[in-house]
Amino acid sequence: MTVDSSAASKPRRSAAGKAGTTGTKRTTRTTAKKSVEPELVQLLTPEGKRVKNAEYDGYVAGITPDELRGLYRDMVLTRRFDAEATSLQRQGELGLWASLLGQEAAQIGSGRATREDDYVFPTYREHGVAWCRGVDPTNLLGMFRGVNNGGWDPNSNNFHLYTIVIGSQALHATGYAMGVAKDGADSAVIAYFGDGASSQGDVSEAFNFAAVYNAPVVFFCQNNQWAISEPTEKQTRVPLYQRAQGFGFPGVRVDGNDVLACLAATKWALERARTGEGPTLIEAYTYRMGAHTTSDDPSRYRHDDERASWEAKDPILRLRRYLESGNHADEGFFAELEAESEALGKRVREVVRAMPDPDDFAIFENVYADGHALVDEERAQFAAYQASFADAEGGN
Repeated sequence: MTVDSSAASKPRRSAAGKAGTTGTKRTTRTTAKKSVEPELVQLLTPEGKRVKNAEYDGYVAGITPDELRGLYRDMVLTRRFDAEATSLQRQGELGLWASLLGQEAAQIGSGRATREDDYVFPTYREHGVAWCRGVDPTNLLGMFRGVNNGGWDPNSNNFHLYTIVIGSQALHATGYAMGVAKDGADSAVIAYFGDGASSQGDVSEAFNFAAVYNAPVVFFCQNNQWAISEPTEKQTRVPLYQRAQGFGFPGVRVDGNDVLACLAATKWALERARTGEGPTLIEAYTYRMGAHTTSDDPSRYRHDDERASWEAKDPILRLRRYLESGNHADEGFFAELEAESEALGKRVREVVRAMPDPDDFAIFENVYADGHALVDEERAQFAAYQASFADAEGGN
């Protein structure tokens, strides 16, 4: 079954609404468009109730209680790691951090749908997917501390390095998928990006190449409602998943806070890719509970009541309710997981604090292969600036 997305009809002022005041015909069309609310695939309600879906039930029909507990564990530990990283940034141990708070189901559900031989292209927020691919969480933090340019070998886990340039990984994934097809492999590729990246030309180009060449790639868009401070309705006149239609391949919107729906839809899309049916766009309709990054202040552009409405749809609480109602987990399981969570937090703190401080002058390296006079001048200016602090301290 599909259910209406109540959050999609929030009374925000949109560009479409403003345009509708210019003429009767345009107002009529805009009103008609708004009256048809997008639907989304949901298998688990916010209250933890399992709902039937003829199209997607088969992809999770054989899931065991142990696997359900595994999904819950994945989400809890990913959230704990994310919270610890945020705290470490506030303590000055990291230069920046991009939290995934609220997006655990979208990442764990889709990440657990991949096979070992599939290849993943993330953005910079896919900490849960990295967890599913076996990347040690502490390896994610070196780049945010400024001591390396990644921290792991992408070929060890088929998990590419984080991509800071918005949307470019969609093209990388498409090109890689085209190569997979030419090699005759039956693996698939999945590219992650956010609603903001969907406005980038790179993403549209990736859609076009993937469709024309029937590339075995899944485009997984985590629509967390806000591209930093811009709401989704200022980026698109239609639901994001419908963009796939214009390029000639299917798109689907899933409840991004429902780990089972994300798991099922991604399995379906990856299966399509592996069997030669081409690309798919999945829009995981979720919410960014925290700031865009630790340099952002979301209180400047969104209201607390909006966050409160999404807290009621919390992905972890939702699955816990399902586990408890079905007697799939007892208090002993939750207690052990809490202890494991605290141990993970402690390990992350210890590893990060043992990392070296960033090299102040590393920023000037590798800008040009053979050096450059302007870079040399800037390095000298920075060295003089740094030395001025030592001189001031010596004078005191």
